[in-house]
Amino acid sequence: MEIVLKGLETTIVGRSIFYHRTLPSTMDLAKKLATEGVQEGTVVLCDEQTEGRGRQKRKWFASPASSILMSVVFRPTLGQLPQINMLGSLSIVRAIERLTKIKSTVKWPNDVLVDGSKIAGILMENVLQGEVLQAAILGMGLNVRLDVSSYPEISSIATSLSAKAGRDFDRDDVLCTLLEEMDTLYQAVQRNEDVYHRWLPHVETLGKTVRIKSGQSVEEGLAQSINPDGSITLRRADGSQVTIATGE
Repeated sequence: MEIVLKGLETTIVGRSIFYHRTLPSTMDLAKKLATEGVQEGTVVLCDEQTEGRGRQKRKWFASPASSILMSVVFRPTLGQLPQINMLGSLSIVRAIERLTKIKSTVKWPNDVLVDGSKIAGILMENVLQGEVLQAAILGMGLNVRLDVSSYPEISSIATSLSAKAGRDFDRDDVLCTLLEEMDTLYQAVQRNEDVYHRWLPHVETLGKTVRIKSGQSVEEGLAQSINPDGSITLRRADGSQVTIATGE
């Protein structure tokens, strides 16, 4: 069902919104719509996902109507891809501060934290036709009023807007704010403005000793730099360096 969100003021993101009460995955439907030629900025939104996933196909926990669960269709150039991922987490950081005045941080590569607890996650998947990029699908889950104590798997590491702000939130207000921040940043990407340097100060991983799983290998070292292409460079204990494109 296509809906119009009252009060939304955007140019690209959210011009078309497909809403479902329940979906297996907003990401999967958004990818299907992208191959069918939906306009850029199309949003797939639901109240509940039965097969929601995060990175590495981990299960995403969210009770019905507790979170923002959505995927957005972008049609960037290959050179703009890294900034799509960055604008996802940065738009959440900005929306949280706009709504609550609370500062949040980005944990490389795709989590948003408040006081060290995860409040949101990002997942990006590309739609390719042969070697040609058709679309980039940016999926995100933002805990609005999720009761994390109901999920032992995440209760010690996750939080929500309501828990941190001490009040309830209208999910439509949160969604409008988030889509507006995303739209502003995507327009900046299209103008070839630098989103990387707006995003980097919010990344809390820089300067920390981290352990990153990438594929079958695990690397540990000091996070020396996070690069414009979104990769991270670690300095190992022996002084050598390694650059990792993505990981956990």
